[in-house]
Amino acid sequence: MSPLPTRMANRWERRRALMLPPGQGQLYWHVLLGDDPDARAIVQEAHDRLAGLPGLDLVPHSFIHLTTFIAGYSHEITGHQVNVMAEEAAVQLERVEPITVTLGRVLYHPEAVVLEARPAERLRPLLEAAKSATRAATGRDGVLAHDVWIPHVTVAYSNADGPAAPIINALGKRLPDREVTIRSLHIVNQDGPETVWDWRLLAEVRLGGS
Repeated sequence: MSPLPTRMANRWERRRALMLPPGQGQLYWHVLLGDDPDARAIVQEAHDRLAGLPGLDLVPHSFIHLTTFIAGYSHEITGHQVNVMAEEAAVQLERVEPITVTLGRVLYHPEAVVLEARPAERLRPLLEAAKSATRAATGRDGVLAHDVWIPHVTVAYSNADGPAAPIINALGKRLPDREVTIRSLHIVNQDGPETVWDWRLLAEVRLGGS
């Protein structure tokens, strides 16, 4: 997500061919952070700075998340396999204590504005558990959401083509740091087009066996 982009791009237009119709979804391993007060606070600060700028869809507070891994399409993974995935991940994460990361550094992509979760290495056990549990339950490898795994929390998606400078100038490269403690990993079915935010929580895996 670096160097800084000079232009923003319409994420939804670029991904139109990948958009799923209602009733079809993808299963994601997410860290859901919508109930975390510090995550909500820093995302709200970003939203306040971006307020009034055209070309952005701000992520609703209830959907603040950190994407870990994509398990596959919902119609290819049974309810039983979801249970197995959750059980396998629970075994791997039972000795992993809650993970505290810092949000504050702003990263820019032509399609999104995000907050980096640092240090990334602390979150590696979540990714490895998601990968291994997906393979054990389905017999297939899932995929990363991006070519390179950079743990992050998205604050806004770009919905138009245009210059990046107004967004970068408004938000800058850093916000005051906030520490967020991750206590669970979640399996979520994202149904239909991304833009409708039709999410259904299928399983929660607590860290530390709690």
